[in-house]
Amino acid sequence: MQGIPVKVAHPAMLKAIFTSKRKNDEIDAQKLADLLRCNYFPECYIANREIRDRRRVLRYRNTLVRQSTQTKNKMAGMLMETGIPYNKQQLHTSKTYFEDLLETKAALMPESLPGLLRLGRNVIEILRSMNRQLVRMLETDPVLTDRVARLMTIPGVGIILALTWALEIGDVSRFPSIKAAISYCGLCGAEQSSAGKSQRTPISKQRNKHLQTTLIEAAKVAPRWHPEYALLYDQQKQKGNRNRATLAIARKLVSYLLAVDRGRRQFFTRDPRSVDVQAGAA
Repeated sequence: MQGIPVKVAHPAMLKAIFTSKRKNDEIDAQKLADLLRCNYFPECYIANREIRDRRRVLRYRNTLVRQSTQTKNKMAGMLMETGIPYNKQQLHTSKTYFEDLLETKAALMPESLPGLLRLGRNVIEILRSMNRQLVRMLETDPVLTDRVARLMTIPGVGIILALTWALEIGDVSRFPSIKAAISYCGLCGAEQSSAGKSQRTPISKQRNKHLQTTLIEAAKVAPRWHPEYALLYDQQKQKGNRNRATLAIARKLVSYLLAVDRGRRQFFTRDPRSVDVQAGAA
C-alpha cells in the first residue's frame, strides 16, 4: 500500500450519502469515487506530524487547566456548604492565606474538611507546576519559537493564544479570507439567504472549540489593558450587549492573527493610538 495517496473526506460535506434512502458500502464507495473522478471530493485538512505532536501537548495542558478549575470550584463549594466565609481571590493564590484560614476557622469546620482542603490545594499546585512545564516546553520549541514571537507582537495576544493559534490553525494559507478563519474559530453563525433577505443563525457548533474558547477568554481581558479594544468594546456594547462586544473583539483578534501569520512579519501600526494592522493583506 505504500505510495498510494490517502485522502480523508470532510464528514459535514458528505451529508448526501448519509441522508440517502439506499445506503450500503457499495453505493457509498461509488459516490466517493464519482466525487474523486469529478474533482469534487471534499478533502479534510490534516496537519503534519510535527504540528500534531505539539498540538497533543497543548491539548493535554488544556485538560490540566480544566481539572484545576474543577478542583478550585469544589474547594470553594465545600466552604460555602459549611457556611465558612473566605476570600475568593486569595484562596487559591496565597498559601499564607490558605494556612491562616485553616487555623482560624478550624473550630467551625467539620473534622474531614481541613484534610480535603489540603488535598485539593496539593492537587492544584501539582497541576499548576505541570502547566508551567508544558507551556515552557512549547514556548522554547524551535519549530514554534519564531512564529509564536511574531504573533505575540499583536496587542492582547499572549503566549497561550499564540500557541493555540499556531497549533490549531496549522497551515494558515488554507484560509482564503478572514471570514473563513472567523468561521473556523466558531465566532459567527450560519447565513440563510432567501428572496433577497439574509438571516444569521446562532453561533455554529461546527468550529474548533479550542480556538474558540481561547479567543473568547482573550477578548474578555483585552479591553482592560488596551484602549483600542476598549473603544471597540464600548461601541459594540451600545449596539447590542456584552456578548456581542466580546465577539467583536475576538473577530478583531482573528483578523490580526491571520494577517501577521500570513505575512510572516511583526505587528505594527501607523499611529500608536490606532490598531489598524499593516502586517499584510488579509
